[in-house]
Amino acid sequence: MTLTRRAALAALAAAPLAATPAAAQTTITLQHALPATSHYGAGAAALKETLERLTQGRVRVNVQRNDNEREMIESVQIGTIDCTITSTGPVGNFVPGVRVVDVPFLFRDYPHARGVLDSEIGQGLLQQFSARGLVGVIWMENGFRHLTNSRREVNNPADVRGLKVRTMENQVHMRAFQTLGALPTPMAFSELVPALQQGTVDGQENPIPVIVANNLNQVQRFLTLTGHVYSPAVLICSPGTMQRLSTADRAAFTEAARAAQRANREKVSADEASGVDELRRRGMTVVTQVDTAAFQTALAGAFQQYERELDGALLRRMRDWRPN
Repeated sequence: MTLTRRAALAALAAAPLAATPAAAQTTITLQHALPATSHYGAGAAALKETLERLTQGRVRVNVQRNDNEREMIESVQIGTIDCTITSTGPVGNFVPGVRVVDVPFLFRDYPHARGVLDSEIGQGLLQQFSARGLVGVIWMENGFRHLTNSRREVNNPADVRGLKVRTMENQVHMRAFQTLGALPTPMAFSELVPALQQGTVDGQENPIPVIVANNLNQVQRFLTLTGHVYSPAVLICSPGTMQRLSTADRAAFTEAARAAQRANREKVSADEASGVDELRRRGMTVVTQVDTAAFQTALAGAFQQYERELDGALLRRMRDWRPN
């Protein structure tokens, strides 16, 4: 096992070991917010298959869908569900240090983002979950977020002005859109499609895999490949759930979490490769040539606030990270 892979489960390994063996059969409830065919579904299925196989059925995984990510995190925190795969959008409301990963244009590309999160930087962030009554198990992902809307093509920052854009309940994202002159409207993912249908909001921002899996092309006409934020996801579990597992079953869970991460990222990569053409085929107008530098310049005021309000030194480490 590489050093990076050892570090990837540091937060889980740090949780207290169970004092007694697990019961003859344990059921773990895992919730996430997307269809079974999505990248979250791929990760959940891999975790279920791997854990049940390695434990010879001693541990079963019950995968459920719940479109409200904040509700899922709260449920894990109080122990009414065992685990969730969630975007980091609402996580900063529980673990404030995680907000740094949601800063726009922080990561250059997928190798950069995945490398940072799998390094000691990402593992340090996962260790912060324990103080909040959560176990940050392993980083997964949504992908780079792009802007869709029903009103007009967006070719430059000026085109964003005045758009009512649904965002996650995330102050970092909201500040970015406010700075661009949009009207950010935070709401749970479960409320998004009705809000788009009713015109409560004009647009939204999500990675290609989310747009494809949820058929957002049915309620949005224009897609602009802004890539403005890399959106991580994270597997979070209840400390009580981890404590109930025997040492052997905890080791199996660690291996299953790695399998979930691989399957999730592979699905994101596959969807990124085919998703834009698929959305064009479904009738969306796609703007691919985006002046990224213009968006970064327009967000200068927001960047200054992030440096002051978040961990500026950590942001610089993340931006400057290079593989060894």
